[in-house]
Amino acid sequence: MQLSVVILNYNVRYFLELCLLSVQEAIATIDAEIIVVDNNSSDGSVLMMKQKFPDVKLIENKENFGFPKGNNIGVRQAKGKYVCILNPDTVVAEDTFTKILAFAERQNNLGIIGCKLIDGTGAFLPESKRGIPTPWVAFTKILGLYKVFPKNRFFNQYYAQHLNENETGKVDILVGAFMLLERKLYGDLNGFDEDCFMYADDIDLSYRALQKQKTNYYFNETTVLHFKGESTVKDEKYMKRFQEAMNFFYQKHFKKSWLFSVFIQVGAFLFSIAKMFQGKPKENPLPESYFLYSENENFAKKLASILENKVAFLDFKGEKMVNSCLILKGKKAEIILDNHYISFKKCIEIIETLKDKQVTFKIFPKKTGFIIGSNSKNDRGQIVKIE
Repeated sequence: MQLSVVILNYNVRYFLELCLLSVQEAIATIDAEIIVVDNNSSDGSVLMMKQKFPDVKLIENKENFGFPKGNNIGVRQAKGKYVCILNPDTVVAEDTFTKILAFAERQNNLGIIGCKLIDGTGAFLPESKRGIPTPWVAFTKILGLYKVFPKNRFFNQYYAQHLNENETGKVDILVGAFMLLERKLYGDLNGFDEDCFMYADDIDLSYRALQKQKTNYYFNETTVLHFKGESTVKDEKYMKRFQEAMNFFYQKHFKKSWLFSVFIQVGAFLFSIAKMFQGKPKENPLPESYFLYSENENFAKKLASILENKVAFLDFKGEKMVNSCLILKGKKAEIILDNHYISFKKCIEIIETLKDKQVTFKIFPKKTGFIIGSNSKNDRGQIVKIE
């Protein structure tokens, strides 16, 4: 078997369904399997899996074991040459895995591969590629110096800004939302460190791959949609766990001193405070206009009734992106993408192409009764049931 896709789920039932639909499309021509590990969800995720995806391997944990242990449980049952660790709040393109596996096969001494991630608004997620968060690099991140001097290598290492988001190349650290590596290497690394509950686990795994003289890569030729924030509410627990995670990584990999410890404690505290406040969801005003990309004009009428607003129908085959940009310009609008007629790859492309502060996006996944999306990388997303 060539590939095992391991998805760890916790209370994101609708996003998991969307994710699985996209992964099934993406592995249609690959000898691959999907393994879903559920960390004791209480939102009906397991029932949905059994009813809608009976052929997908499901592992039901009786408690929330956290990200590292949950994924390790899944990988232990994997059979593929390669393993992809994938968040449940993601959407992959139909050719994501074929492209990235072809790239993997061409590499020597391969470590971990990550790819280009965008959030639900179409914005690039800079954590798709990162440098080792040494004390100095962490300092530039905490104080935002990487934004002030984005071209200066002395300041821009946290988000590996030496490498353009549209350029494939070597990087040090990748994000756990999408990580592809050989299953043998995962075993050699003993998987994610289970002493770390979450937040530093992907940094630690990436760093240990480098310590084995492996090469990690950022791969830009496929884009994956990541509805950030779906699995984690950024509250006081988040702040505490993030602080613990940073302490865990530094204590494990760096020589400690009194000054270093104080810096990390203060830095991690300030950064976690900033993340917590950044993560508090903001109230978003309702869109002024709705646009449906589809070939089903009757569905536009049904949506108008549900949303209690007019929904403009845009024939997907006849509509050009340049026209859409002109139609949407200056409007607080929401675009609904009908996956019954538009591929996941095209949905991702439209979201990335039409990204605008005034525009939000939803996907109507095939074989479902809901539209789904996220208006901000910091909120829990929105689901509107249509049946």
